[in-house]
Order: sequence, then structure tokens, then C-alpha cells
Amino acid sequence: MSPSLSYEIFPPRTATGRATLAASLVELRRIPPALVSVTYGAGGSDTDRSFEAVRLASELAEAPVAAHLTCVGVPRHQVATVIDTYLELGVRHIVALRGDPTEGIDAPYIPHPEGFTSTAELVAAIREQGAAAGVDFTVSVSAYPEVHPQSRDLTHDLDVLAAKVDAGADRAMTQMFFDNGALRRYRDAVAERGIEIPIVPGIMPIHAIDRVVDFARRCGAGVPDALLAHFDGITSEHPDHRRRAIEWTVAQIAELRHDGFDEFHLYTLNQSDLVLEIVDELEQP
Repeated sequence: MSPSLSYEIFPPRTATGRATLAASLVELRRIPPALVSVTYGAGGSDTDRSFEAVRLASELAEAPVAAHLTCVGVPRHQVATVIDTYLELGVRHIVALRGDPTEGIDAPYIPHPEGFTSTAELVAAIREQGAAAGVDFTVSVSAYPEVHPQSRDLTHDLDVLAAKVDAGADRAMTQMFFDNGALRRYRDAVAERGIEIPIVPGIMPIHAIDRVVDFARRCGAGVPDALLAHFDGITSEHPDHRRRAIEWTVAQIAELRHDGFDEFHLYTLNQSDLVLEIVDELEQP
């Protein structure tokens, strides 16, 4: 039986990017996706582009659309306005995130004077506003197999996740990771803590190994020796890069399925080709 697959897109900045995304949304119907999530600008920037990407996905993806929502750097009333717009667009699933400060991922989180102090408060507000509109939102939140870069330790990370669940979160999707052992340990720690929430692995297809390794290190995701060995001597321009990328991701998902995970969230970077090749390989007997 094939795994349940969802994927993430981001709002394009240009007309060319929009055309590329539109074509990808149509091509990715082949999966078929259980869900399409649309990211949201840091600090609430470029909300119009986010809304347009939600409209495009709703029109073309032939799948439910989950819209991201962050609370960093903005007052509560602005967040409420975004939720109202999502309701008008037919969104019934929100991915609630604290968000990264505009200064960068390493900058400390400083709540807006009239904003939310935590993601748990954001989750509760989404629940409350949805209930007032007669809508029972599905709310996803983030999870970090290797601990959030700003968490003191795993215990603190689990405290944060528990607060989000207590506030009404339904499910958690993880940051990209390449160490399956880290995810297994995280899942076990979540269960031991008594937090009852599905953990959906976030999988990053390796479009360009050099850029992926650099990004992973900047956001606190480990880069296993096995990954580096798999691409030893292979740059993103090498003719074998694509085959190595497919092999790695297919093997990563296959191992996780053996470990009991049956749903996966793919970070597409608004491109369909590599994702579809990975899915084709997964469906091979």
C-alpha cells in the first residue's frame, strides 16, 4: 500500500514563478496528494502573495489546502484579519507557526507588544475564531526531531509541543531532517511524555546537495556521514546527482515506513519533476 503524501509550496515572487508553480500543481495531481500546504512570509510579509498562492492551489491542486500562519512581529488583530481571509478563501486547515524573525532564524523571538507570546496562543486563537465562524479548523504545528535551535533541550521542546496540543493542535509536521534515528527517538520521547498527536515526517528531496547541506546546517538539521558519503564526489551539476537524490529519499522514506510512519510531507521548492520521480520509485513493487 502506498504511503499518504502531502507537499508544500511557497508563494512565487514573479510571473514566471507563478507559471512554474501552476504547472507543478497540475503535474503533482499524479501523487495524488492528501494535502497541499502554502507557506507564509516571515513577519507577515507579502500576505497578498500568500493569498494568491492559496487561491492557485485551491484551483489547481485537486486536494485540500492548508495555509501557513505565523505570529512573529505582528499584532493579534492583523492575525485575525488573515484568518478571516483564509475563511473567505475556503481554507479549513491552518499550519500554525511562531515564524522566524525578519532578522533571521538565529534572532531571538520578541513578541509584538500587541501580539502572541507563543505558538500555543496562536493555536488557541485560531480555534476560537474558527468556532465563532462555525468552522472546526484542522490545526497543524511544527516539530523538531533534532530539537529547535532555540530550545534549551528536548524537555523544553516537548513542553512547547505539549502546550500547542493542549491549545488545540491536531497534528505536527516536522522540520526537514536526514537522520531517521533522530525522528524515531523524537517519536518515542513524544509518546513517553504522553503527547497524543500524529507526527508527520517532513522530507526534503535533494534538488541540489550543496545548497541542501548548507541550509540544513543553518536551521539545525543534522547532516549524517551517510548522506555525505552517498554524494561523495557528486556536485549538484554532476550527471549522477539526480539518481543519487532519488535513491536517498526513496530509501529514507522506505526505512521510515518500516518504522511505522505512513504519512509524509514533501518540500517541493515549487518543482514537480524530482518529487514525481521519487513517488514513481516508491510505487515500484
